[in-house]
Amino acid sequence: MKAYQSMKETVITVNEQDTIRTVVERFITSGISGVPVVNDQQEVVGYISDGDIMRVIGKHKDIIVDTFLYVDVIKGDDKNYEERVRHILTRPVMDMARRKVVTANVETEMEEIAATLGAKRIKKLPILKDGKLVGIISRGDVIRHSFKQFI
Repeated sequence: MKAYQSMKETVITVNEQDTIRTVVERFITSGISGVPVVNDQQEVVGYISDGDIMRVIGKHKDIIVDTFLYVDVIKGDDKNYEERVRHILTRPVMDMARRKVVTANVETEMEEIAATLGAKRIKKLPILKDGKLVGIISRGDVIRHSFKQFI
């Protein structure tokens, strides 16, 4: 089975010019946890997930650097949680998106997709045709399509 046979062709995306507010709105309205970031030519230029946002809004502790000659403290967060959440809404999506995105081609075999999702520990794999985003496959899609004939 090839990627094009089981991918979802309707892909919720954000544009590289969008803000985190747009990302969060898509997460909330669509019940998803990650989106590809595309440019105007529908090329994937990044990927942002709920985990990327969690790492920014979570509490950052002070870091103590203790060397032979001196001790230095790098301060964690000065802002409270609500301020951090409100502050990131206006940040550009590309400030937080991962720029190295693992993708697959429409002709990629399902077993290779399963191996990639497992080895890279990612939830979704954008599917490309001629360098353009045409679909997406999740771990759940792989499980459903792989096992439906046996159950």
